[in-house]
Amino acid sequence: QVQLQESGPGLVKPSQTLSLTCTVSGDSITTGYYYWSWIRQPPGKGLEWMGAIGRRGSTYYSPSLKSRTSISRDTSKNQFTLKLTSVTPEDTAVYYCARTMSPGQTMGVMGQGTQVTVSS
Repeated sequence: QVQLQESGPGLVKPSQTLSLTCTVSGDSITTGYYYWSWIRQPPGKGLEWMGAIGRRGSTYYSPSLKSRTSISRDTSKNQFTLKLTSVTPEDTAVYYCARTMSPGQTMGVMGQGTQVTVSS
């Protein structure tokens, strides 16, 4: 049974870079036909897909976030990482990592989520 766990700081200052890591167990991020995604949910709003990385390392990004988002992976640790630059208070959200069937989806096996607040 696949499990995903997000980790990273819960508080980031404006203009800094948000960095989160997802550790995957029960599946490999380098095999199969799934995509490994980052999804967020701002307070009072719906889920927003941010980007994904495929089994061969190809990356896919939401057009609205592409200029600030980077997703990478460490295959030796079965982890993938999100970096979001130049954050503002509007980036405050619960951030989820997920295994999805395709880029752009907000449904799949998700981690429990981690709250990230952008504030000085």
